[in-house]
Amino acid sequence: MEFRRIPGLPPYVFTIIDSLKIEARRAGRDVVDLGFGNPDIPSPELTVEKLAEAAHNTRNHRYSSSRGLPKLRQAVSDLYRRRFDVVLDPDTEVISTIGAKEGFSHLMWVLLQAGDAALVPSPSYPIHIWGPYFAGADARQVSLNGPDGPSGAAYVDNVMEAWELGWPKPRVVVLSFPHNPTTATIDLPDLQRLVDWARERDVVLVHDFAYAETAFDGWLPPSILQCEGAKECAVELYSMTKSFSMAGWRVAFLVGNREVVGALAKLKSYLDYGTFQPIQIAATVTLNEAQDYPLEVNAVYESRRDALVEGLNRAGWPLAPPRGTMFAWARIPEPYAEMRSIEFAKHVITECDVAVSPGVGFGPEGDDYVRFALIENEQRIAQAARQLRKGLVKLG
Repeated sequence: MEFRRIPGLPPYVFTIIDSLKIEARRAGRDVVDLGFGNPDIPSPELTVEKLAEAAHNTRNHRYSSSRGLPKLRQAVSDLYRRRFDVVLDPDTEVISTIGAKEGFSHLMWVLLQAGDAALVPSPSYPIHIWGPYFAGADARQVSLNGPDGPSGAAYVDNVMEAWELGWPKPRVVVLSFPHNPTTATIDLPDLQRLVDWARERDVVLVHDFAYAETAFDGWLPPSILQCEGAKECAVELYSMTKSFSMAGWRVAFLVGNREVVGALAKLKSYLDYGTFQPIQIAATVTLNEAQDYPLEVNAVYESRRDALVEGLNRAGWPLAPPRGTMFAWARIPEPYAEMRSIEFAKHVITECDVAVSPGVGFGPEGDDYVRFALIENEQRIAQAARQLRKGLVKLG
């Protein structure tokens, strides 16, 4: 039987490491899993209590609104005003999505079609590459790398060059900072450069702001909507997955340019009835009454980051502390560099009982790296570092 759209999808390389992890655990080995970025921090207790309360009300069992409840959209508008000093109209500039991946994928449907092109980061979170592909468009990968490694400033420069050289001219630019997997960050002046450039060329900017609140050492990631003129050309996806540790709840929002938000709302009115209403009610209460919870989550991730950086450096594997995300992007140590990322990740789980993600799973430019997810506590991370030091004998 023939299928459409999926034949071009490559094998999901992360399943290779997952299979080895399962095999090792069945054999009784204690594998420290720093591979899959699945948050382990509980959701706010308030959120869970409100969900249970709302679920017991049978009126909430009916279809909801694909745009999101009005009070939920108002809560998002209030968050943007508090956090970023950005004013959003909750009726026209905010829409709820069933997680950021759903929002991004369907957004590509309304922005792109066959014959169109989008510029996406390389390396990249996989849906940023495959979302345009599912819409029938060409996803042109643009390097994040500059003279000093991956950075937002380098990506902006590389996007401008790629757009000038490409044909047909891309109509969408995808960006995501703080960035998964590289942990690269961007500062407001570079976002402003990109917004000014996009406004002159009728390009739509799509900023996946998944790690809006996940930043360390007192640094606050900027929203693209803080830029002058951003609403003319940009939209942003804000998710509760990492900030409020609500991964399984699937609550995110598209905010910004009202024409783009309206287009997604029209499409979604044909596709879904929104997230289960008790979840929307619980999310509304969370945004309004648990505003400091992201700070608690951040403190946990920052402590884990410090444990990983200290442990790897002590093991002879140099790693600078990332400024944001729940990950670390580590170049494969020189004595093992020729193995590339899949073979090295297999070696690490076999010899060290530590699971990491092969960088090539995020695109060809990631093949010299592996990604660590900060999803174990400090003691387990320190244990992983000791096992790496013992198992990677070439580190000396």
